[in-house]
Amino acid sequence: MKFANREIEIRKMTVSDSANVAKLDRVCFTTPWSEESFEYEAHLNPLAYYLVAEAEDGSIVGYMGIWHILDEGHITNVAVHPDFRDRGLGSKLISEIIACSDVVGMKRYTLEVRVSNEAALHTYRKFGFSEAGLRTNYYEDDGEDAIIMWKE
Repeated sequence: MKFANREIEIRKMTVSDSANVAKLDRVCFTTPWSEESFEYEAHLNPLAYYLVAEAEDGSIVGYMGIWHILDEGHITNVAVHPDFRDRGLGSKLISEIIACSDVVGMKRYTLEVRVSNEAALHTYRKFGFSEAGLRTNYYEDDGEDAIIMWKE
């Protein structure tokens, strides 16, 4: 597939992607995960499944993670490099991970999202997520609330 006139491959994240995924996380989030956290997710966490979006030059321009808990999928992170936003890459990651997780028996999905993140809220609603609650002072960096969303 092409995004921003570049070929992008969506594939399963490996341990060797951890440094590049952590680098992208630092670009996208004010409280990024460490490289070690991504190594753990890719190699040791039996509940975790992550996809990366890799550009033809080998750079990671997007990623998404989900934890499989019983018949639920808890979406942990969705990140797209700013240069690749507003082109459908986040939506492609979401649709790919839901397709993969449906195969292993996930029937419901949940996530938390900043109340101020209108772009993410719009995307999640497009996939059938709806607001189910609020986690006050959820984000450590600024105390912003998170909206809890579910997709049945």
